[in-house]
Amino acid sequence: MLAPTTPLRPQPDSLWRAMAARAPVTHAPVSTGTPLNRDLSVDVAVIGAGYSGLAAAYALQKRGVDCAVFDANPVGWGASGRNGGVVSSKFRLSFPTIERMHGLDTAKRMHRLAHDGVRVVESLIDEFKLERAQFEHTGSLRCAHTERAFAAIRAEADWVRTALGDSSMTVQTREEVTHETGSTGFIGGVLSADAGTILPLEYVRGLARGLTARRVPIYESTPIVEMTRARTGPGVTLRAPGGTVRAKQVIVATNAYSGLTSATAPYQRELVPFRSAMIATERLSPELDAKLMVQRRSYTETRRMMKWFRKVDGRMLFGGRDAFGKEGQDTGFDALQRAMAALFPDLAGVRVEYRWSGYVGMTFNALPHIGRSDDTTTFCLGYNGAGIAMASLLGQHAAALALGETPELALLAQQGLRPVPFHSLRAPGVRLVAAWYQFLDAVGA
Repeated sequence: MLAPTTPLRPQPDSLWRAMAARAPVTHAPVSTGTPLNRDLSVDVAVIGAGYSGLAAAYALQKRGVDCAVFDANPVGWGASGRNGGVVSSKFRLSFPTIERMHGLDTAKRMHRLAHDGVRVVESLIDEFKLERAQFEHTGSLRCAHTERAFAAIRAEADWVRTALGDSSMTVQTREEVTHETGSTGFIGGVLSADAGTILPLEYVRGLARGLTARRVPIYESTPIVEMTRARTGPGVTLRAPGGTVRAKQVIVATNAYSGLTSATAPYQRELVPFRSAMIATERLSPELDAKLMVQRRSYTETRRMMKWFRKVDGRMLFGGRDAFGKEGQDTGFDALQRAMAALFPDLAGVRVEYRWSGYVGMTFNALPHIGRSDDTTTFCLGYNGAGIAMASLLGQHAAALALGETPELALLAQQGLRPVPFHSLRAPGVRLVAAWYQFLDAVGA
């Protein structure tokens, strides 16, 4: 049996957690943090208090629907409090690829969805007055590591402009990228203007505080250990260590951490969780601060096992997805520090103060999934490493689905669960694929 009053695992000692600890008491962790300690009946139960779950609760509250949110851990414990804080208007699949596979009309619909996600983040920040989340709409620069990669992202920017009428992607030369990033390791880049950065833990906690102020109950440290159809009448019965919840509808928003409890474990089979790690340096000297990433954007590179980086709190934040093994394992962090020093030799002697990791929910088709697993349960998950904006949007669309509405979902709509083939072999499979990608990156293919 899972303990009702303690997190399943400790929260990572991330930079985000350290920055949140310096916040005034009025911006401390959410509400009372009280676990469920009684039986409860609601119209809609939301499992997961990350971006998706809280966005769903927001949409339900706006419609006057009685709802409650449950999480096995404190708000922001999972991916919503660990990620790199990049707000982007993209999917893992490029829009030209979507057009080749599904046609121009579908590519246009997906393009609208991607940009809608950024608008939703802006709207939520404005409505809940989340100034401490420090959202900066400064764009995201994709940096090419080879001539071949540069040609590919230039072609993508040209296609988006001509086929979709979107001129927000602009090409930068080698000199421009070097001047902006402070690194000589890139051939050129493409700037996506409709993107930005945020403090991810402040954002998710701010949403939770705002919902709590609107009398939406959020039960932290409340794992849902069993979910069954109601014996009498419609609806679902959820069992937690501290009580039983009866709901007409359920929204599952647990993403890469769905496997934490048996009730949501079936949704884990939709995903291949991929470990993602981050490091943050000590505060940079004034000279380095003035030299590196002067535009305060987010930055990614074009390698298959890509790294991403940004400046925050006067520090370099550097992340990547080639860290394997258990959370907190030193080898992955050491590899990240070497990669950072290779791109930014000036940082070779700079001390790393924070190291943390978590899991990204990757899907077989490289797109988020949202749909109905049966007539009482809606799910949204699988953001493939680009979840802040999309989870904020799809959580609201999940609420609409649960109420019988038909939001625009394009390729993201799912009919029932579709487990990843050979899911039991996911761990060795991820290692094999990652090793192959690392080889291709090394030879410049």
